[in-house]
Amino acid sequence: MSANRETPLSVSQLNQQARRSLERGVGEVWVEGELSNVARPASGHVYFSLKDDSAQVRCALFRTQARFVAAPLQDGNQVRVRARVSLFEPRGDYQLIVEAVQAAGLGELLATFERLKKRLDAEGIFANARPLAYPPRRLLVITSTSGAAVRDVLAVLEKRWPLVEVTVIPVPVQGEKAAPAMIAALGLLNRQSRLEADKDVILMTRGGGSLEDLWAFNNEHLARAMYHSRLPVMSAVGHEVDVTLADFAADRRAPTPSAAAEQLVPDQPTLRSGIADQQRRLKNAMQARLERDGQRLDALRARLRHPGEALSQKRQQLNVLNVRLERGAHKSLAERQSTLVQLEKRLQSQHLERRHRLESERLVALTGRLESAMRHQRQARQARLTAAARELNAVSPLAVLGRGYAIAQDAQGQVVRRATDTTPGQRLKLRLGEGWLSVDVKRRYK
Repeated sequence: MSANRETPLSVSQLNQQARRSLERGVGEVWVEGELSNVARPASGHVYFSLKDDSAQVRCALFRTQARFVAAPLQDGNQVRVRARVSLFEPRGDYQLIVEAVQAAGLGELLATFERLKKRLDAEGIFANARPLAYPPRRLLVITSTSGAAVRDVLAVLEKRWPLVEVTVIPVPVQGEKAAPAMIAALGLLNRQSRLEADKDVILMTRGGGSLEDLWAFNNEHLARAMYHSRLPVMSAVGHEVDVTLADFAADRRAPTPSAAAEQLVPDQPTLRSGIADQQRRLKNAMQARLERDGQRLDALRARLRHPGEALSQKRQQLNVLNVRLERGAHKSLAERQSTLVQLEKRLQSQHLERRHRLESERLVALTGRLESAMRHQRQARQARLTAAARELNAVSPLAVLGRGYAIAQDAQGQVVRRATDTTPGQRLKLRLGEGWLSVDVKRRYK
C-alpha cells in the first residue's frame, strides 16, 4: 500500500484500506486458543480474546451467530473458532469476526458424546429395557481379564450366589481395538444357540478412568450392537459418575461392576436366613393347626355314638309313629262317616224342586234390576261425555282457527309467536281451520 506524498490519507481512509486488505488477503480461517476477557453487553453480541502462550487476538461474535453456540463461553475454555480476519476501523484494532465456535480437547469429546447421544436416542437405540433373568443360568462377562472389574464381579458372585455359571470373554476395554473386540464378542455370544434370552445374561464391564479411557464404550457401532443383541445386556462401566453410550443402549445399567453383580444374583446368606425363618413359621403354624384339629377331633369323638344304638332308637320312634298313624286314620274315617250320614239326612229333608223354583224367580228379579241399573248408568255417562265434549271444543285451538285465525310454524314445527323470530325468505306453514298453507316471509313488521 502506498500514498501520494502530496495527498495524504486520513486515518479513516487508512483503516478502511487496511481492513479491506486483511479481509481479502487472509479471509476465513480456523484458530484454536484459550478464551479470556469474555464480555456480553446488552446488545447480545459476545466479545472475547483468544490467546496462547505468546500472543492474543481480539474476537467479536455477533448476536446472530452467538445463538447457535451450544456451550457457554467462559474464561479458560479451550475452543476452536471459524472466523474472518478484519479490523475495527474506529480504533484501528485488528480482530476476528467469529462465525462458529467448537470445544477443543476434552470439550470436543464431550460435544461429540452429546451429538452421538442425541442421534442414537432419536433412532430408538436407547429403547431397550428387557427383563433380565434373576438369577441367570449363565452370566457372560465381556471385560478385560487383567482389570479390577472382573475380580470384583467374581468375588461378589462367589459370596452371594456361587451357583451361577460364569464365562469371561476377554477383550481390551481401552484403545482403538476395544470397541471392535467387544462388538465381535457380542456377535459370538448371540450366535450361540445354547444360550437363551430368558435364562442367560451378558455383562459388559470395566473399572473407572478418564473420559478418554472410557471412550471405547461411546462407540456408536457398539451401542447399535448392544441394541440388536438377542441376549439381554447389562452395562457397568466405571464409577457412579461415569456415563457412556453403552449404559444407555443396555437393557439395564449398574453404577459399578460390584453393583452389577449384586443386582444380577440374590444374596445366598440372606436367602438362607429367610428360608430358615419361613421354616420356623411353617413349623409353628403346623403345630398350631394340629393342636386345633386334635381338640376338634376329641369333641367329635365325644358326640359320636355306636350305629346300633342310633338304629334301635330310630326303630322305637318308628313304632310309636306307626301306632299314632293307625289311631289317627281310624278316628278320621269315623268322623267322615258321621259327617256323611248327617249330610244325607239334610239332603233328604230339602225339597229340591221347590228350591229350584225359588232360586229361578230370584235370578229373574236380579237380572231385571241389573239391566235397569246398567241402562240408567249408561245414560248418565253419555250425558257427562256430551257436556265434556262441548267444554273441550270451546277451548280447542281448532275452534279458534275456525273463526279465521291461523297458527304459523317454522320448518322444525316450532310455533312462531313474534315477527322478530322470522327472517325474510324463510318458509313457514300456516294451519287454518281447515287445511294448511305454505308461505314465504317477504317482509316483517315489528
